[in-house]
Amino acid sequence: MPSRRNFLKGSMLAAGALAAPRFAAAASAAAKGALPAAAGARVISTWDFGVPANQAAWAVLASGGKALDAVEQGAQVPESDLNNHSVGKGGYPDRDGKVTLDASIMDGDGRCGAVACLERIAHPIRVARRVMEATPHVLLVGDGALQFAREQGFHEENLLTPEAEQAWREWLKTAKYKPVANSENLDYHRGMLPGGKHNHDTIGMLAVDAHGHLAGACTTSGMAWKMHGRVGDSPIIGAGLYVDGEVGGATSTGVGEEVIRNAGSFLVVELMRQGRSPQEACEEAVRRIVKKKPDGAKEIQVGFLALRRDGAVGAHAIQRGFTYAVCDAQRRDGLYASPSVYSTSFS
Repeated sequence: MPSRRNFLKGSMLAAGALAAPRFAAAASAAAKGALPAAAGARVISTWDFGVPANQAAWAVLASGGKALDAVEQGAQVPESDLNNHSVGKGGYPDRDGKVTLDASIMDGDGRCGAVACLERIAHPIRVARRVMEATPHVLLVGDGALQFAREQGFHEENLLTPEAEQAWREWLKTAKYKPVANSENLDYHRGMLPGGKHNHDTIGMLAVDAHGHLAGACTTSGMAWKMHGRVGDSPIIGAGLYVDGEVGGATSTGVGEEVIRNAGSFLVVELMRQGRSPQEACEEAVRRIVKKKPDGAKEIQVGFLALRRDGAVGAHAIQRGFTYAVCDAQRRDGLYASPSVYSTSFS
């Protein structure tokens, strides 16, 4: 598998410079039938493992499919990847040895669904969509979420892989817990060493389809060795994910508690509504976290990723090392380094 450096080589460009006017023109032409349906579509996601996730989503968008279907399809790729220890079935457990998964999905029309602390179901993003479409609720948690999944016919399985169990037992020998910045990429490229400390979360994904419709998804196994029952920002609408079809969408990654405290993704979208570019909106959301936690912010990572309705993209993080993937009709494997507040590399 190509290294992150190979992905990034020649791809270091400002997040806000991703050719929104060109994209808008392509979308207009596609609507008039002058271009293939995919020409007006774009999907973006967090981290290096967003590249294969984007490509799965693109298979939907390229045929003229809906953004909502695309993000659901794309999110299932890392959920299925046993080498990904921060999302889905390969995720590392809590301090009690239980793998609990969180996910949310949101359409641009305001419909949304989420699950938190869900056990024994490998694809929480699918359950989250079912919550959105089959219930009057937004969020189901714990045993209630599992009961709902059973009633909807989802297959149950043991999510604790042998590698995850070994790492957990090694961790128990010292039981030291500390979130580590950019663990998503460290895990993905190096593999999780038994007893290692790379221990947080998330793929967030945003898409606009050829018809200009927006949707987003976010899914995670959360921080490794977390307290049982801990839920981060990923399944919280307005924190880990928010989409407004008139404006755009945003998602986050990193230490979820800090994102929740600032209603981060909602903030990014509202700043775009007020006229900020996606890049400016992400930068402001990060600044607010740093301002409230000036000393502690140097030890954690939070990153925001935003997609405006016209296809413009923005990203910003506290620490260097946050990456995001972009896929559209021009390029399927775009991978970019996010600007950051601090230049220290944790990768």
